[in-house]
Amino acid sequence: MEMNASYTSLVAVGDSFTEGMSDLLPDGSYRGWADVLAGRLAVLSPGFRYANLAVRGKLIRQIVAEQVDAAAAMQADVVTLVGGLNDTLRPKCDMGMVRGQLEEAVERLAPSCKKLVLMRSPGRNGPVMERFRPRMEELFSLVGELADRHGALVVDLYGAPALGDPQLWDVDRLHLTAEGHRRVAEAVWQRLGLPPEHDWQTPLPAAVPPRWAIRRVDDLRFARQHLAPWIGRRLTGRSSGDGRTGAQFSAELGKAFWVTPQDVLAPGPVATWRRVDGAG
Repeated sequence: MEMNASYTSLVAVGDSFTEGMSDLLPDGSYRGWADVLAGRLAVLSPGFRYANLAVRGKLIRQIVAEQVDAAAAMQADVVTLVGGLNDTLRPKCDMGMVRGQLEEAVERLAPSCKKLVLMRSPGRNGPVMERFRPRMEELFSLVGELADRHGALVVDLYGAPALGDPQLWDVDRLHLTAEGHRRVAEAVWQRLGLPPEHDWQTPLPAAVPPRWAIRRVDDLRFARQHLAPWIGRRLTGRSSGDGRTGAQFSAELGKAFWVTPQDVLAPGPVATWRRVDGAG
């Protein structure tokens, strides 16, 4: 791995994990690990460009159909691809289809960039994780195979016990907190050969277990606010990403665009960066 490498552009492809839920900013937008990583890379490379094409709720077939070609056209230094986990969480999942679609995505993206980054996503410890673990591990095994075949990098978040800590997960139990996203950004940063700034695998201090009554209230709130709507979308064929496009994708033009910081020394939130039209 090249240490102190330099990267001038980054494109992020995927679903809610890469879009940034639930790293909520005061203006109501999401930041997430990809935006955090982009801000850090921008400080190293004047003229740095970034595009996040990820959309919450997307299945791997949708990611391939809606994001992969747009990402490949940008010819970025680094492309990150994380997808397929939403498929494994469905009651019925065609793992053969998931395999085929992920293979297609990697085959199209790998030649288009200098570094393709794949991930084994983290999972919150608990009964949901245990139920879907066999599918997830089948997906992550494929990620490793594809990385070996196409020279991609793999960031193994699944194998990091610290990221399974419920303290790093939002109240919806599906998305990381801001601290969780910060740790993922550091993991990708290090995998790209850049000098570590902190140990992203350091366990959090043990939390005092809440009392039984508080846990039951939390469970009921979670079921009402998050689980029931999620089940409703599954039953009706809807998605939280319906009608949405990636933050740097123009539905009118049908293509992605770059953003770049106004001030490279203080990039600030990606939402404040200026748009640079053109893909390439």
